[in-house]
Amino acid sequence: MSPAPDLTDDELDALDAHWRAANYLAVGQIYLMGNPLLTEPLRPEHVKPRLLGHWGTSPGLNLVHTHLNRIIKSRDLDALCVWGPGHGGPAVLANSWLEGSYTDTYPDIGRDAAGMARLFRQFSFPGGVPSHVAPETPGSIHEGGELGYSLAHAYGAAFDNPGLLVACVIGDGEAETGPLAASWHSTTFLDPVHDGAVLPVLHLNGYKIANPTVLSRLPEPELAALLRGYGHEPIFVTGDEPLPVHRAMGAAMDTAVDRIAAIQRAAREGSTTERAAWPMIVLRTPKGWTGPAEVDGLPVEGTWRAHQVPLAAVRDNPDHLRQLEEWLRSYRPEELFDADGRPRPQVLGCVPEGQRRLGATPHANGGLLLRRLPLPALERFAVPVDKPGATLHEPTRVLGHLLQKVMADTADRRDFRIVGPDETASNRLQAVFEASGKAWQAATAGTDEHLDRHGRVLEILSEHTCQGWLEGYLLTGRHGLFSCYEAFVHIVDSMVNQHIKWLRVTRRLPWRRPIASLNYLLTSHVWRQDHNGFSHQDPGFIDHVLNKSPEVVRVYLPPDTNTLLSVAEHVLHSRDYVNVVVAGKQPCFDWLSLDAARAHCARGAGMWEWAGTDDGTREPDVVLACAGDVPTQEVLAAAGLLRQYLPELSVRVVNVVDLARLLPKEEHPHGMSDAEYDALFTPDRPVIFAYHGYPWLIHRLAYRRAGHAHLHVRGYKEIGTTTTPFDMVVSNDLDRYRLVMDVIDRVPGLAVRAAAVRQEMEDARTRHHAWICEHGTDLPEVADWCWTE
Repeated sequence: MSPAPDLTDDELDALDAHWRAANYLAVGQIYLMGNPLLTEPLRPEHVKPRLLGHWGTSPGLNLVHTHLNRIIKSRDLDALCVWGPGHGGPAVLANSWLEGSYTDTYPDIGRDAAGMARLFRQFSFPGGVPSHVAPETPGSIHEGGELGYSLAHAYGAAFDNPGLLVACVIGDGEAETGPLAASWHSTTFLDPVHDGAVLPVLHLNGYKIANPTVLSRLPEPELAALLRGYGHEPIFVTGDEPLPVHRAMGAAMDTAVDRIAAIQRAAREGSTTERAAWPMIVLRTPKGWTGPAEVDGLPVEGTWRAHQVPLAAVRDNPDHLRQLEEWLRSYRPEELFDADGRPRPQVLGCVPEGQRRLGATPHANGGLLLRRLPLPALERFAVPVDKPGATLHEPTRVLGHLLQKVMADTADRRDFRIVGPDETASNRLQAVFEASGKAWQAATAGTDEHLDRHGRVLEILSEHTCQGWLEGYLLTGRHGLFSCYEAFVHIVDSMVNQHIKWLRVTRRLPWRRPIASLNYLLTSHVWRQDHNGFSHQDPGFIDHVLNKSPEVVRVYLPPDTNTLLSVAEHVLHSRDYVNVVVAGKQPCFDWLSLDAARAHCARGAGMWEWAGTDDGTREPDVVLACAGDVPTQEVLAAAGLLRQYLPELSVRVVNVVDLARLLPKEEHPHGMSDAEYDALFTPDRPVIFAYHGYPWLIHRLAYRRAGHAHLHVRGYKEIGTTTTPFDMVVSNDLDRYRLVMDVIDRVPGLAVRAAAVRQEMEDARTRHHAWICEHGTDLPEVADWCWTE
């Protein structure tokens, strides 16, 4: 491949002008609330009373943005950029304003002096915009607080976008995080035929907030070897003099884009099937480049002191004020903006037009590109249920056949993916492999199964990477599902926090169009991890999610196969939510027909009249409530025992699919009014609630209800080991015998007259323990139990 031609002097001058303009605007946002063009000497009242923002990374981000503009315009590229050092918000906002996409999005902030003044004042100011790259920033799909997720987001955006170049700036502090370190392996999954390309730009400015960064201190040969091992061919750009760096950066961009085009051309023409070594750029420039070299006798530029606000006392310290003015004037703003504050033609010479601008790409506003997912009729997959509890199915295995059809029906449009940490088959979803294999670009062996260079199932043993891939995929207008063992989804607690916050903010931005929901399928759950033991038993992700924005989060606990199908149909069609679906993969009783399941899921919580003895003529003596597949089975077994031993007792059985229904309607869109809640659970009768997770969550959701004093919840009590399935529920007091004992203890008058029944239930628990210790299996009466009316 011939080397890229050098930039001309005129091109260098134009690039430098754009870069200087972006730097000026970045500094102005951090400091100024008046006098934006420095048309008069700078005075303390022109400076914000609180100085917030991050300068250190901004010059490097501005350099990358400037050169991406040039390459996009000269090559007519469709491009997106993920800004890993998103705390450098001033840089990305500055470039959006320069290219005009900011004014297009916010017409009150024009590309003139008045608009510049508003741009400066609003930054990190009450009633303004955040200091980080945020949902409010045009062209962004990555929140500045999401440290470590940028590269996974970039690959998620590139999957199934064959014409898209996704640049990704990675800060050298960010490069030390676990999520980023695992994300380098994404080259193993990127298909050069059907996917776009990712161009990582590793920005080494040497320091984090207070310490040097690891990668910046590696000798260049060692760093190059590391990056080559990850599947990249690094191109190094190093310097602290603007024009030589511009020249080197221009050549690096041209070389990288040429290599990408050659890789894609060879793969798409079928002339090679070898795994490519994708180009990347390693950019080494000083932290806080072009800022104050020294402040109060201490070095700043090129040190950790440049990270945030280099001059912190501008209003009170005349020397700081002088330095700030000298700093701003060093960019020669009179050369960059005319008297009305508009960027001069030379500044905009490298800027693309229309949707080619990074702040205007529809790929960063994925709802503009989103198409409705083609879901087949559920009747094709529903299991027949002539009467409750007569048959068993593995819910996720049945769901797998539905997902296989979705995968097949999206084969041409390629806008649906399943991600998970090496567990698709373990979670019983392997039917999807009939429609698409697992993406894989590395070497294969004869014993491998379902590996496919063009596959759309993504498996990597890194929950962080799975989450990042799927977020990037959804944010750019596609659909997907994240399947994971319940206990290990906690690994992405912080990532889901950020995505929920992103969705909450975007709901308030009319220009941000709704995107497909982030859907979790959590299986291999706490009650069916008896074989893997304590380490695999943790249902707490539900608690974590339900602490977040009620308008965004939803949690579903389908009790059987048909309710899982109904819930899946709902969540896959939904928009702008984070949906958590917890469902079993082991054989589970079929309780509801498809029609009944749909009606029950629409209610979210409801009575199962067939399961209780509540005839509706009077209030029940007790309510047996349940949420989750195993708790539902134990409640129905308890209801059967009560029917047998205490037939005069009026028992109401309530099943909850949508956990948010327990909240007051004022607290969650799915919540029940007090009248609805009291009608279902009664205001004053004992409620024995068997719950899938930690019991105190149910108390927290229902603490304001009139009947809360009568609510008794059984759930997981952090007691687990390798044991039998039924011993898991016995150990945590969720079993049928314990539930019957709870009814006897809490229904007035039963304690004395049902003492013999209670004793028999206690004896059954003792007998259970002796049996499993001798036989290693559950009691026959438990293992062979089925529902009988």
